[in-house]
Amino acid sequence: MRRDVYERIRTMNKDETKPNYAGLARAYGCDYRTAKRYWEGAEPPGPERKRIPSKLDPYKALIAEKLKLCCTYSSIYYLIRKRGYAGKYTILRNYCRQFSGEQEKEATVRFETCPGLQSQVDWKEKMTLRSRGGTDFTINIFLTLLGYSRLKYIELTLDRSQDTLFRCLVNSFRYFGGVPEEIVFDNMRTVVDRSRPTYEEAVINQPFYQFSRDMGFKAWTCRAFRPQTKGKVENLAKIMERLRPFDREFDTLAELDGIVRRLNADLNREVSQATGEQPAERHAKEKEYLRPLPSEDIISSYTEPESIRRIVSRESLVTYRSRKYSVSPRYIGKTVTLTVSGDTLEIYYNREVIKSHRLTSRRYNYAEEDYVAVLRGGAMKNSPDEDIRRVASDNLSLYDRL
Repeated sequence: MRRDVYERIRTMNKDETKPNYAGLARAYGCDYRTAKRYWEGAEPPGPERKRIPSKLDPYKALIAEKLKLCCTYSSIYYLIRKRGYAGKYTILRNYCRQFSGEQEKEATVRFETCPGLQSQVDWKEKMTLRSRGGTDFTINIFLTLLGYSRLKYIELTLDRSQDTLFRCLVNSFRYFGGVPEEIVFDNMRTVVDRSRPTYEEAVINQPFYQFSRDMGFKAWTCRAFRPQTKGKVENLAKIMERLRPFDREFDTLAELDGIVRRLNADLNREVSQATGEQPAERHAKEKEYLRPLPSEDIISSYTEPESIRRIVSRESLVTYRSRKYSVSPRYIGKTVTLTVSGDTLEIYYNREVIKSHRLTSRRYNYAEEDYVAVLRGGAMKNSPDEDIRRVASDNLSLYDRL
């Protein structure tokens, strides 16, 4: 019996106003036939039952606060569970529904991949959370997961630069214990030079192409406006709303980073609706199919600071990401500094640029004048200049094919 609905009908009877049954049902959370029955003269409801305390009662003020921030139900559930809530998600969901309507969801088709084949990568961009002291922190969350096991790796970052992407991918490979055969990205600028149209392949930029070769995976990009191509990681991006209720629940960036790391661990212990298993358990089956990580020398070349110090070899070369680049022979044995801006490698000595190279996938990258100087000061020091330049041209053509 609904005394509140009955009393409302009585008031409308006095005003001789015929009610909108559906509107009353929405307003009072009852069936429209209940309102209609009272309008048509049904007996008044009996005494109201004694209210049974809800497991949500201690958290309702917090829930109301987080709903005002547009937090999702699942993110609020995650927060109050951390605060001691022992009830089911459905109790919270049904309680929250009275404050906001249900959204219609678009249907998508799920596809599965075999172990070790694929991972998907995305970003949760520019999420702003405020500390207890009122300081705003605008963060990004790097997101990736393995397609078969659904094992997830997330990392808090302050930017989405290519170097940051390289570092996060390397960290994810270490976390997964190997490298998948292929990785799916959207058309982010750190990966492609231009977006992939409907019937054409995207152009992977040179630094990222070299990174994928060194790490041992094939990079794929999804078509523009088709995020379903990497629907698993798109789902993970939505789950990052679980961080929203932690607004004003931390003091420092390090503490917020700890919240992100704990969320990562929790997600990998939750049973996946798609597989019916915990990602951490299913990963035990997938790990043996992942490719091994490259050598630490290669890995460190992508995770070192932007300014890198190198000693010029006797061949008048310095090494950057397993590729060799030339300088003048007069710097042999000296320590130079390498910096990278976009796809350009600049080499400094005593704070002056002594050589610039475009980053390539070639193993050896000699500037012609440097190679000529090497020959002139060594094996061909007594040879005519014409012969030196001919040999240099022939040898450099050979290097280009290596």
